[in-house]
Amino acid sequence: MSIHEVFMPALSSTMTEGKIVSWVKSPGDKVEKGETVVVVESDKADMDVESFYEGFLAHIIVPAGESAPIGAAIAYVAETEAEIEAAKTMAGGGSAVAETPAPVPVPVAAATTVATPVTASQNGSNHRQGRLVASPRARKLAKELRVDLNNLKGSGPYGRIVAEDVETAVGKVPQPTTPVITPTQPTPPVILPTAPAPAAAKPTPAAAPVVTSAVPGQVVPLTTLQNAVVRNMMVSLSVPIFHVGYTITTDGLDKLYKQIKSKGVTMTALLAKAVAVTLQKHPLLNASYSEQGIVYHPHINVAVAVAMDDGGLITPVLQKADQVDIYSLSRNWKSLVEKARAKQLQPEEYSTGTFTLSNLGMFGVDTFDAILPPGQGSILAIAAARPQVVATADGLFGVRQQMKVNITCDHRIIYGAHAASFLQDLAKLIETNPQSLTL
Repeated sequence: MSIHEVFMPALSSTMTEGKIVSWVKSPGDKVEKGETVVVVESDKADMDVESFYEGFLAHIIVPAGESAPIGAAIAYVAETEAEIEAAKTMAGGGSAVAETPAPVPVPVAAATTVATPVTASQNGSNHRQGRLVASPRARKLAKELRVDLNNLKGSGPYGRIVAEDVETAVGKVPQPTTPVITPTQPTPPVILPTAPAPAAAKPTPAAAPVVTSAVPGQVVPLTTLQNAVVRNMMVSLSVPIFHVGYTITTDGLDKLYKQIKSKGVTMTALLAKAVAVTLQKHPLLNASYSEQGIVYHPHINVAVAVAMDDGGLITPVLQKADQVDIYSLSRNWKSLVEKARAKQLQPEEYSTGTFTLSNLGMFGVDTFDAILPPGQGSILAIAAARPQVVATADGLFGVRQQMKVNITCDHRIIYGAHAASFLQDLAKLIETNPQSLTL
């Protein structure tokens, strides 16, 4: 007799417990090896968890919506239908399987077995290794509406079939979601950078994420993502930090953006590229502290803070931002934000940043301090750009678009002169040679 336990996997190094988003399989369903069984909410994303075994899902211990400690059993998989009842008895603590050898605890998922967002083939197939790829909600809806998923073409990330595809197949028009920003507002560079963003010099306030479930006097439990932010912020309290501010004229950057935004370039990508190129000259600002000394990272990975609609904060990472051309960087950013909104980011796409940008300019703020993320040495806060009357080089007065930036640094490895020199070079690049960002 072979009955295997399904364990709550550790999908990130900071997780102490996981929450079951949904069970893809129901008790009694056939399970193939490598097939998605359950969707678990990690710190930053919903992850498909695949089975190591072939058999039948015998019993669910932790239902959808509930949480369990990492490593705890959440279900049983039986190799044969005849063993399903024995598994149920085992779950209830009965003695029917007393003579059965104890199952060997083997995790159903580990870091290398977490299902990743499916990479579509060149023809946009929604199959991977012969298996259909669809979201749990799409599978449930297809079952209710009796829709054959094999006949559908997925519109989700990388060809994944989503619930809207099923609704479209039966003639039901999906209800449009409430836009984060009104059509008359230009898209800010961070909160929704999937559309062309405005020039940094003229940010327009955007609607903040709206909490729809809050009731006066009610205590709303934190989401897994919000709890992850809490843990990170508590870690940050132990780091000695300092702030340095700088004012940058953005007229040249605004002009460049207007020239290339029709090619899909976003202001977020331009700012990230400018920071990454400047970091080449200041590797210490891209470094981090460890007990063994200063860790100089081999790549410049720029993370950009994005507020999630349902609460919390996530920082998708633009890998090797200094080496990628501005057009590819913009496409990468658009893809990352789409995956972040769909909670499909993989750990390496949000946890590998070496320097972070936080932009609140679209809200019209004059200046703010950003909190240093754990494991990094610096984070740059970008405020709104405004027209300012300044003295020009010829001794006259003129109007220039200027934005204030404020860098937060780990004082254990970075000192004031280092941060000031970095900001000076960043301002020089943006003000005098922004065209170089397109090379």
